[in-house]
Amino acid sequence: MSFFQLLMKRKELIPLVVFMTVAAGGASSFAVYSLWKTDVILDRKKNPEPWETVDPTVPQKLITINQQWKPIEELQNVQRVTK
Repeated sequence: MSFFQLLMKRKELIPLVVFMTVAAGGASSFAVYSLWKTDVILDRKKNPEPWETVDPTVPQKLITINQQWKPIEELQNVQRVTK
């Protein structure tokens, strides 16, 4: 008995199959979308410390209210010493 014959015999399974197919498709498309975003880093060999390339003058949050972004002197000194 094939899958479609089973669905035609038990019609109450059709909505379940449709919802599961849509959910699996949505989850798969979101996973692929997440991999192509620039926030996700998969190649750690080229840039093992990606947080050092973040510009401190650019806010990284969705909402920033009255916040000043300043470089931290101690971190700047550590970066200069390690490079």
